[in-house]
Amino acid sequence: MAFFLETLLGGLMAGMLYSLVALGFVLIFKASGVFNFAQGAMVLFAALAMARFSQWIPQWTGISNLILADLVAFLIAGVIMFGMAWLIERLVLRHLVNQEGTTLLMATIGIAYFIEGVGQTVFGGSIYKIDIGMPKDPVFILESVFSGGILINKEDLYAALIAAVLVALLSVFFQKTATGRALRAVADDHQAAQSIGIPLNRIWVIVWCVAGVVALVAGMIWGSKMGVQFSLATVALRALPVVILGGLTSVPGAIIGGLIIGVGEKLSEVYLGHYVGGGIEIWFAYVLALGFLLIRPQGLFGEKIIDRV
Repeated sequence: MAFFLETLLGGLMAGMLYSLVALGFVLIFKASGVFNFAQGAMVLFAALAMARFSQWIPQWTGISNLILADLVAFLIAGVIMFGMAWLIERLVLRHLVNQEGTTLLMATIGIAYFIEGVGQTVFGGSIYKIDIGMPKDPVFILESVFSGGILINKEDLYAALIAAVLVALLSVFFQKTATGRALRAVADDHQAAQSIGIPLNRIWVIVWCVAGVVALVAGMIWGSKMGVQFSLATVALRALPVVILGGLTSVPGAIIGGLIIGVGEKLSEVYLGHYVGGGIEIWFAYVLALGFLLIRPQGLFGEKIIDRV
């Protein structure tokens, strides 16, 4: 029982990180109705900015307090992500209002390659380290309940808590604020939203800024765990099954989908991996997502779209 709970908790903590990355996809889709293939590049760029500025700031300013340097680096990286959001809206999205979804999709692919190229040019292509002070030592809990206790990783626990707080704040933002309701209206119909006075350009800037902050937090956490390297952009691919499972239009779906995928990967690897030779954790999520595409394409919480002709 203790080993099962240990595996379950590990899956839940990994699932929260998947949910955090998946939120970036959901945010953009809810505001523009297009799948944002640039989300992985945004996570990478944000992590690169955070890592490099945390190295440069002590050299430039003489700050010896690493925590303060990391905080300043985080704020600078946040400003950079805001600036990127403004430029994307100004130079790309503004000229594609009311265009077909395929056009917007191809635009995000172009944005992804551009961001990756600029990131490598400005910050370099080496592997960098992010140290935000999260403890990496494992710890035993519930030792009085189970013999030997349950082993959890402190870094995973802190990362999951950070992701959970951000997810909760975004859920409140979408459900309880006027801007959140405007975002949902824009996603439903661009022209109708404009006709009732919702400024489409401003809404897109806001949602890309929010997605940039999500990418920054995700990049910071994943960079702390894996190191900042260009393979970090592929982390977004791990969130694709989460989005498919939970639904492209649902913030709660991204949360539940991430938890299901995280737990499913861990449990399947532990309890089924030896039957198939291992490696089930790599493809489990994609097989599950494929099954949902065949049975319920809109996901668990997505809206079923009916076109009337």
